[in-house]
Amino acid sequence: MSPRTAALVVLAVLIVAAGVAALSLVPWRAAPAPRADQLDALRQLPPDEVARGRAFRSDLRPATYASMGVGLVAAVVLGLTPLGARIVALFGGNWAVRAAVGGLAVVLISSLVTLPFSMWRKVVLTRYGLSTQGWGGWAVDQLKGYGIGAVLGGLALLAFYAVARYAPDWWWAWSAAGAAGLTVLLSFVFPVLFEPIFNKFTPMAEGQLRTDLMTLAADDRVPVRDVLVADASRRTRAVNAYVSGFGATRRIVVYDTLIDRADPAEVRSVVAHELGHAKRRDVVTGTVLGALGTAIAVVVVYLLDSWHGLLRLAGVTSVAEPRSVALLLAVAALAGLATGPAQSLVSRRVEARADTHALTLTRDPATFIATHARLFATNLADPDPNRIEHLLFASHPSTVERIAAARAYARDAGLRHDPAAAGPPEGAG
Repeated sequence: MSPRTAALVVLAVLIVAAGVAALSLVPWRAAPAPRADQLDALRQLPPDEVARGRAFRSDLRPATYASMGVGLVAAVVLGLTPLGARIVALFGGNWAVRAAVGGLAVVLISSLVTLPFSMWRKVVLTRYGLSTQGWGGWAVDQLKGYGIGAVLGGLALLAFYAVARYAPDWWWAWSAAGAAGLTVLLSFVFPVLFEPIFNKFTPMAEGQLRTDLMTLAADDRVPVRDVLVADASRRTRAVNAYVSGFGATRRIVVYDTLIDRADPAEVRSVVAHELGHAKRRDVVTGTVLGALGTAIAVVVVYLLDSWHGLLRLAGVTSVAEPRSVALLLAVAALAGLATGPAQSLVSRRVEARADTHALTLTRDPATFIATHARLFATNLADPDPNRIEHLLFASHPSTVERIAAARAYARDAGLRHDPAAAGPPEGAG
């Protein structure tokens, strides 16, 4: 069997495996969220908070779309013209230098063209009071992100082109396995190695809240090592919590902003949602799908090597040479644009299941409704966004969808929910 035939067979197997994983691991059945309940919830939310959230999203939209558009254009110009290959060629004839340094130069250029739009977003966030971070701290965070990306990207590029150089016929198989393995590895080590670079985590002080959260995890049979508080307030007023890590490293992480701005029952409701992700192994699901997706991408890239018209556009002779870095970035950008809506759909389904888990675990739909009213007001969300934008880009159900789902759950479970809870508690804004 020739390498190309083997690649086609492996690609078919990977696509089938990804389809089976998606069908079996992703909760495709959405929680009921009747539109009548959504509209009723919207009417009960404070009109001034709704208007403020929509104004914020409207002011943020130009920077967001401009960044997406300019980033895509930059990727296409660098990758589908000889420009990217020429930039890599500036770094001499040594293949390793071209792969690591030249490749990172192209990646950096692609990132820098969107930097002004990140600054624009920062201005909007500051104007609306969501950002508490000065320009100095913001710049340091940007540099940290670029630094981590440079180390990981440089190593990945060096490994990819080394395999292509020393296994010219079967590099796609080794690279696909390596890319999938790297996806799994990063999923496990990111919470331990990289999260502390951006935030300081301290154990939550002994007290009723910590006891309640640990008890909640025990009742849910989700082993948790500790409850940590992240110093999110040094950069934002937004509120959040999450469950991070696996096994012995799993911990509940609560933003200090959530503790300061929400009632203990609301903190408990948010953490119950996050425990739902851990209970259903949603991070593992995302890791499996991500690993299969990266492996598929590598095999597709190998098969593109026979598309001579594409190679001529990029000014390269093969995707296995370091000068093809920009072409790979362009292909990745276009693939991301095409698959983005499907990824958003998967994320919304997973988040909706975690909402249902939180309602089942706490059996307190009134607090759930109050919590999401607070989250919408504090995080300046649009509670009922444009449907097309929501379908294309939203990673979570909208506020009114979540409130409607909670009302439907309460009716089905015979639980009382207070409609007044749909308005944010005192001090939520």
